[in-house]
Amino acid sequence: MTETTAAQPDTGSLADRIAAGWETAVMPTLTEYITIPNVSPAFDRDWEPNGYMEAAVVLVRDWLAARPVTGLTVDVQRLPGRTPLIVAEVAASDPTLSERTVLLYGHLDKQPEMTGWRDGLGPWTPVVDGDRLYGRGGADDGYAAFASMLAVEAAQAAGIPHARLLLLVEASEESGSDDLPAHIDRLAERIGTPELVVCLDSGCLDTERLWVTTSLRGMAAVALTVEVLTSGVHSGGASGIVPSSFRIIRQLLDRVEDAVTGQVLLPELHVEIPVERITAAHDTADALTRSPADEMPFAGTTQPMSSDAAQQYIARTWEPTLSYISADGLPPTSRAGNVLRPATTVGLSFRLPPTCDHEAALAAVTATLLADPPSGATVRVVGNSAPGWNAPPIAPWLAVALDAASTAAFGQPARTFGEGGTIPFIGMLGERFPDAQFVVTGVLGPGSNAHGPDEFLHLPMARGVTECIARLLGAHAVSPAP
Repeated sequence: MTETTAAQPDTGSLADRIAAGWETAVMPTLTEYITIPNVSPAFDRDWEPNGYMEAAVVLVRDWLAARPVTGLTVDVQRLPGRTPLIVAEVAASDPTLSERTVLLYGHLDKQPEMTGWRDGLGPWTPVVDGDRLYGRGGADDGYAAFASMLAVEAAQAAGIPHARLLLLVEASEESGSDDLPAHIDRLAERIGTPELVVCLDSGCLDTERLWVTTSLRGMAAVALTVEVLTSGVHSGGASGIVPSSFRIIRQLLDRVEDAVTGQVLLPELHVEIPVERITAAHDTADALTRSPADEMPFAGTTQPMSSDAAQQYIARTWEPTLSYISADGLPPTSRAGNVLRPATTVGLSFRLPPTCDHEAALAAVTATLLADPPSGATVRVVGNSAPGWNAPPIAPWLAVALDAASTAAFGQPARTFGEGGTIPFIGMLGERFPDAQFVVTGVLGPGSNAHGPDEFLHLPMARGVTECIARLLGAHAVSPAP
């Protein structure tokens, strides 16, 4: 890191520049972004005529284009029938670095509102309370575009060198990034072969250092429907004759999950866990005073599935799981008549180990649920999947740079961990660019509650991550070319 430090003559004021940039430039626009209900297309079929996504795209594009960054161009790539993609490019700080590329990533689509926000808060109402900015999408992942460009702006002002930079901000991540492959294909020549990929859509286990994600789970999402009648019938006349669609769903679910232990039963969804990832889970558990279960808002006397912290880390990163995330055909209890309902649909979310073949997993789930329908009922399965990702070994220069950046910004070296969520973009790029280095990080720490009520962005963490990115750009610029 001696070379990197020498190439950064004015980094002593870097933190001050970033803090000022967050206060005066980022916060006004980020809070406006939170007010826009631009939920992802999977949750808003009319996203295009509704115009919320376009409003968010214009807001972010205009902010990016207005930044005082040398060599910056910003445009929006549009493909028929797909969500738009913001593309911001920054020329290398020196011609000798123009053939080297760093790819940065964020997204601006959001999860739905979700109920349960506490009094005074709401998904589209930005509220600053101490160090927290509340509102849907601030932390997941609206801040990413702002933090990425502010990092570049601050780096240039501090005299930190950087390679050619390409920032992509997509609008379908929360829908599985269905539109992204087509955009990447269109941009293939412009992207080239990135040496470093920086993604700010992940999490952190505390706010005391930079956390770098070493793995992400894949996903298979399924809507399972069982239909037994063409219309509802009085339960007094139909029960005992017509099988319950809900009971048949229970039978089908027993094929894929052990109802007692929660273990996913299909072998296609399991992988052999790398020894180094098991070791890392134990190291993380030993290093932190709180376990993942300690961060969960358990109701009443509910207990975690395991009391062992290391096993909790492993279970949420390298073991398949099934969550029941939605149901159709069930009226609210206050409006439910004594009716044997014609059909039931449940939404199933399978999280897959990082190295699991997501397409094979979805095929196995689909075939298992459709086979030999109980009572001859009509069973339908509609699903989609996304890849996981297991990070390549961290290059020596990057390992040194991560620790140096984290120490400068937070006072402690960086740590790595496996993440339980899915970022399809990273799995996609991991397959296309196996020799690239990845810095997948973010601000989704304890209690930040992305996707749920009271989502918040921890502002000091966001500023620290921004500083780390600025420093990493400089470290990459002076690192040996591959």
